[in-house]
Amino acid sequence: MINIEIFTFNPFQENTYLLYDEQGNCAIIDPGMSNYQEEEELAQFIAQKQLRPILLLNTHCHIDHIIGNKYIYDQFGLIPQFHEGELPVLIAMENYGPERGFRYEKSPIPTEFLPASGEIQFGAHRLAIIFAPGHSPAHLCFYNKEQNFLIGGDVLFRSSIGRTDLPGGNHEQLLHSIRTNIYSLPEQTIVYPGHGPATTIAFEKLHNPYVSG
Repeated sequence: MINIEIFTFNPFQENTYLLYDEQGNCAIIDPGMSNYQEEEELAQFIAQKQLRPILLLNTHCHIDHIIGNKYIYDQFGLIPQFHEGELPVLIAMENYGPERGFRYEKSPIPTEFLPASGEIQFGAHRLAIIFAPGHSPAHLCFYNKEQNFLIGGDVLFRSSIGRTDLPGGNHEQLLHSIRTNIYSLPEQTIVYPGHGPATTIAFEKLHNPYVSG
């Protein structure tokens, strides 16, 4: 079974997800720690649960989702994994972060990138890769079929959607991604977004004012 721990970090109130299984394997998704206190909060949880971080995943490379990448690399030796189409966004964050007052240490750059589809092995479990661009150029979501949950990043929120006015954003592309690649999941799928509370596919099909089912 995959356990999900949620931390809310940085001024953007970004959701950092820590997935861990019964063997103590741990995946860190979108580490958003922006100060020493947030870094210590995450590290203490990992230590207390005696977890072994084996994966560092980024849904996309906006500053609030990658600001903790360097810390995770320094502490656990993990290189972030994301789609190659996000690389220009990652590089742009080197200037964007400090301009907006973030203490940003440059994220390591992958030598290999995640594909637009396929699976990631996580201990005895698998996370399916779902390509959902629009909020950013090559945004990925991570879906576990057995427990029917989606780590959705900034694609679909409870009664809202990701913003598309940032560089690389495309509103029509985002709507297409949601209708085609997200709403096609089972309706009971729990969506854990990059900001705010969790939701379900069924709820959004009925209540999301930006994109109908």
